[in-house]
Amino acid sequence: MKKTNLSIILLMLLFSANLFAQKTTVADKSADTKPLKTGETIPAVTLKNVMGESVDLNNLVSQKPTVLIFFRGGWCPFCNKQLMGLAKIEKDLTDMGYQLLAISADKPEKIKEMMTKDELSYTILSDYNSAASTAFGLAFKVDDETIEKYKGYGINLEEASGNTNHILPVPAVYIIDTKGMIKFDYSNPDYKVRLDTDELLKAAKSNK
Repeated sequence: MKKTNLSIILLMLLFSANLFAQKTTVADKSADTKPLKTGETIPAVTLKNVMGESVDLNNLVSQKPTVLIFFRGGWCPFCNKQLMGLAKIEKDLTDMGYQLLAISADKPEKIKEMMTKDELSYTILSDYNSAASTAFGLAFKVDDETIEKYKGYGINLEEASGNTNHILPVPAVYIIDTKGMIKFDYSNPDYKVRLDTDELLKAAKSNK
C-alpha cells in the first residue's frame, strides 16, 4: 500500500512539473506557444507600471473582475488599432464591473509615450522581461530574419523592451475573476488577427 501511495505521489509530482515546464518555456515560434486556457488560474507575476514601479498582477485582479490584454508593443500597428478599439469600449466594460488592463513587451518609458500620444486612459503595464508572457504560455522567440526585417521598418525590439531577449507575446485576451480564474480566453499566433470588440463585449456580458 505504501509503495502504491508513493508511486501515485511521484506521478502527481511529475505531472505537475510537466505542466509547470510548459508554462515557463519560451517557444521557438508563435505557433508552438501553449497559452493558459479557460478554467486555469493565472500565475503569480510582477509587472512594471509606467513609473517603473513593481505591480503584482494577482493583487490587481483580486480587486475587480478583469479584462486582460497581452499585446506586442506600441510599434505594432495591429496592436495600436486594437488598443484604440478597446478605448472605445472601456466605459462599457467598466459599467459591467470590469477593469481593463493591458500588458506590453515594451519598457515603461515606451508605454508612457504611447499612452500620452494616443490618449489612452486604461492601465497598461510593462512585461519588458517577458516574465508574464512566459508564465501565461504566450512567449516566443523572434527569429533573426524577422529581427532584421523589423529593423528595415525602423522597429528595434531591443530599444522598445530595453533588453536583448527578442521575446514577444502572442496577442491574447483573457477575462479573469477576482480569484484569478480564467473565465474566457482568446489568442491567435497570427498577430494580424485580433478579437473583435463586439465579441469581447459579448464574452464579458456572459461571464459577469
